[in-house]
Amino acid sequence: MGTVVALHPGMSAAAGDADHAQLERAKLQLHEPKPGATGKDALGAPAGSIEFQFNPKELSLSKSAKWERKPARSAGTAGPAEFRGAEPSKLTVEMFFDAAGKKANGGVVGQVETLLSCCIPTEATRGQKKALPPLVVFHWGQIVGFPAFVTQVSAKYTLFASDGTPLRATCSVTLEELAGELKGQNPTSGALSAHKHHTVVAGDSLASLAYREYGDPELWRALAEYNGVDDPMRLRAATELLLPAPEDLPGPGR
Repeated sequence: MGTVVALHPGMSAAAGDADHAQLERAKLQLHEPKPGATGKDALGAPAGSIEFQFNPKELSLSKSAKWERKPARSAGTAGPAEFRGAEPSKLTVEMFFDAAGKKANGGVVGQVETLLSCCIPTEATRGQKKALPPLVVFHWGQIVGFPAFVTQVSAKYTLFASDGTPLRATCSVTLEELAGELKGQNPTSGALSAHKHHTVVAGDSLASLAYREYGDPELWRALAEYNGVDDPMRLRAATELLLPAPEDLPGPGR
């Protein structure tokens, strides 16, 4: 059964934080797929992004489980149910594009075609044995979605110029979670996780960040693993790091 996550436009998961009072634009980050990999490891090189012209009013998130019930021997009673696993999470979001009053060639056709292209194989994989479409991750401020692929794009043009050029479009986009457990994310959540972003400045270290955020400098290893930092001793300035909730850090007992 689907759930609706209602979010006020422009507000992130930490909307009450004064540091995040400015408007955050939602986007779909595109990645080249890595054949044979699952979860977060399947995300290849960034392949651009699709920006939301207007932030969504709501996100529809659904997740279901497989249950199998065998017939009972006695009449009038149901057989015991047996859990067969969880289905992948699905996220549906509406994107609205408006080029009315703007001198833009092609109106909103370009944005719609970019969304539709997420349902076809990428140029890099077309020559391979298994062609794959791009992978996407939904971002909105501190909200980061799961690695997913686009299963459906439904576009409706609602306004046209005198020459027939579409000027407005509403697109419903459905994302489906990749198979496999995500590294550093609670696999039972299968939803949207809130992270803090931190831009590395001179003097920062993973140990100091771990102490500042979690009160334990020993968590620097987990923080390095979560962000894929190969050499913690050479943390470059301007590097973007994700600071997840403590329970989302990899490691024993998490």
